[in-house]
Amino acid sequence: MPGFLVHMGAAGICPHAGQVTFLSSNTRVLVSGQPAVTLSDIFTIAGCPFQVPIPGGTKPQPCVTGRWLVPATRVLINGQPAIVQTSTGLCQSVEQIPQGPPTVTTTQVRVSGS
Repeated sequence: MPGFLVHMGAAGICPHAGQVTFLSSNTRVLVSGQPAVTLSDIFTIAGCPFQVPIPGGTKPQPCVTGRWLVPATRVLINGQPAIVQTSTGLCQSVEQIPQGPPTVTTTQVRVSGS
């Protein structure tokens, strides 16, 4: 699906409204002056309030990291598929339990790909 390329300055949230910070190992391709994100990059999450019920109360199970699953199909950056705003990812807890997909809320609007 087409969408704007995600860069390190983009904003996003996890399924529980934790703040996503996009990281990139790419240093050569910049959009809006910041490195573009690729399939091999991970993202970190802070402030996720998610908890799971356990006998006698709840256990914090916040989203803390994530990885990309479905990148752009036609745009490569240093041989890696680029991540666009419509790409699919998966947020994970400390125990690597899948928590759901992130949502890219804002990104640059000059460079798009599919």
